[in-house]
Amino acid sequence: MRHDQRQPEDLRPISVERGFTRQSPGSVLIRAGRTTVLCTASIEEGVPPWKMHEDPPTGWVTAEYNMLPGSTSPRKRRDRNKVDGRTTEIQRLIGRSLRAVVDFEALGPRTITVDCDVLEADGGTRTLSITGGFIALVDAVASIDDPDFDATRVFTDSVAAISVGIVDSRILLDLDYVEDSTAQVDANIVMTGSGQFVELQGTAERGTFSDAELASQLKMARAGIHQLTLLQQEALGDKWPLDTIREI
Repeated sequence: MRHDQRQPEDLRPISVERGFTRQSPGSVLIRAGRTTVLCTASIEEGVPPWKMHEDPPTGWVTAEYNMLPGSTSPRKRRDRNKVDGRTTEIQRLIGRSLRAVVDFEALGPRTITVDCDVLEADGGTRTLSITGGFIALVDAVASIDDPDFDATRVFTDSVAAISVGIVDSRILLDLDYVEDSTAQVDANIVMTGSGQFVELQGTAERGTFSDAELASQLKMARAGIHQLTLLQQEALGDKWPLDTIREI
């Protein structure tokens, strides 16, 4: 039993509230335990200059990530003039993950920006941002009012992410801050709903880990991603953009 009474393979309690703000076509407040992230998706007509030469014109999805000052203790300084390296790394990860399941030709000459703002941080902020960011992205795409636009063609799959690691020689899923800060191994796994890997980020913080331990972590992460995919599907209801989810 873990310090919060979870079993090693258990996710933290997760809640999703769509339509949390009214100004963005996609807006999701997602919580995993105490970690809370507001994900909003905004649409602009047009694409970055480097994509303007494409024929037919195709769209783009990008992401920004930020931790609000009161999301951590001690207070995190605001990124006013320069984004720090960690923030840059995370927002690039979120953007890559969301783009992995988007057909840009079907999206058309539009840019969708997914903003992930951490309201409270207790581990897993980047992975929760990807999971919630996908829900916000789907809602944004579904809001596009264009008779020539087919929202059902935009998504090739779903995407979600989860952390996994080794703490006190035990493999654990969905680490909170207490576990993450003492982990021997810490990994973030991004996968599609159909079971394909998008990104693996794994580090031995203390010592090393074996092939068998890596395989066990990936197996546990795969099961966790499947749970998250089902949660995304339930949250989106009739907005779910795909026909099926592959069983693990």
